Amino acid sequence: MGVTMISADNFFAMGAILFGLAAFGFWMDNQALGKKTSGVIWVLLAGMALSNFKIIPLDASIYGFVGGTLVPLAVPLLLFKANLRKIFSGSGLVMITFCIASIATVAGAISGFYILELGDIGPKVAGVYSGAWIGGMVNFLAVSQAVEMTTDEFSAALSASAVVSILALMMLLWIPTIKWVVSKFPSGVLGDEAAGKREELCLDDAPRIKLVDLSGAIALSFAICAVSKLIAEALSMTLYLYLFITLLSVIAANVFSRALSDSEGDFEIGMLIMYLFFAVAGANTNVTAFIESSLHLFFYGMIIVVVHLAVVLIAARMFKISLPEAIVASGAALVGPAVTAAIATSKGWKHLVTPAIMCGLFGYVIGTFIGVTVTGFLR
Repeated sequence: MGVTMISADNFFAMGAILFGLAAFGFWMDNQALGKKTSGVIWVLLAGMALSNFKIIPLDASIYGFVGGTLVPLAVPLLLFKANLRKIFSGSGLVMITFCIASIATVAGAISGFYILELGDIGPKVAGVYSGAWIGGMVNFLAVSQAVEMTTDEFSAALSASAVVSILALMMLLWIPTIKWVVSKFPSGVLGDEAAGKREELCLDDAPRIKLVDLSGAIALSFAICAVSKLIAEALSMTLYLYLFITLLSVIAANVFSRALSDSEGDFEIGMLIMYLFFAVAGANTNVTAFIESSLHLFFYGMIIVVVHLAVVLIAARMFKISLPEAIVASGAALVGPAVTAAIATSKGWKHLVTPAIMCGLFGYVIGTFIGVTVTGFLR
């Protein structure tokens, strides 16, 4: 591994680096360039640069702590707002389109698997990409654990997917500017006309954090992880720990929906943990090994995205779904709810901000289960 400027056992210095990388990612999310690419990409790149230029090690005990202890806690925190009744009632036709988009992702993953020779990683990466491009990075991680991806496989798949996600975002921004494409779809409601018909989620409002709510949410997250681990061990299904965590989190989100919907700060803490994990993933990546192993995964990811967009646009055309609704539904799957909400806002589709968030949350709920199923099918 070689000598690095900061040693692997310097816990506090490594903690400062990882939290600094997370802060850099959140800062980039608010910059013009970051809004077009996502802060996640920059956290990964910065982590890779620091480790490959021998500033920090490629492997350290704190990496295992973040991935093995903190990340499981992030899953419930990110899902506590997944009130299924609210999700379906608040997303309308966009939810139906999102379901089509999810099917399109799976179709792309299976098609690409048979088009390209991916080797032993094929079924694993098909499941991981299906989960990620229906839900998000938390699903990427959960599926990778369930299908037993190695560290090298995980780094290669994550790095390739990051590049593909950037290109997918560019496509989503570009498609509504093509006059020929726009002419093939019903106009829909493109301005603020429908804004008053739905309760909007304002992404710029700072959460009014109450320590009693936040500590309660974290305590519940610990409890869900503990119970999930007991169930997984009792059933000899420890590989599926994240599936049990997801299931119990969704149950809690719907049983205690009133209390959890009023709690603020839990989602933000979950995102902080995920950004720490992205920093770890970047630091874990050997660039030389990535270049050697990730190129074919990049092409595989592009097949998935192209098939996804083609299926969504054809289905939207057939069922007379407006282009903005199709783009928002597709974006909620491919690039996540926050980025898609930003796309909707920038395009003047403010009435689609809430459906973007709701569909993205629903993707978090179903992504892991679908990803694991895809891997099992292809194996």
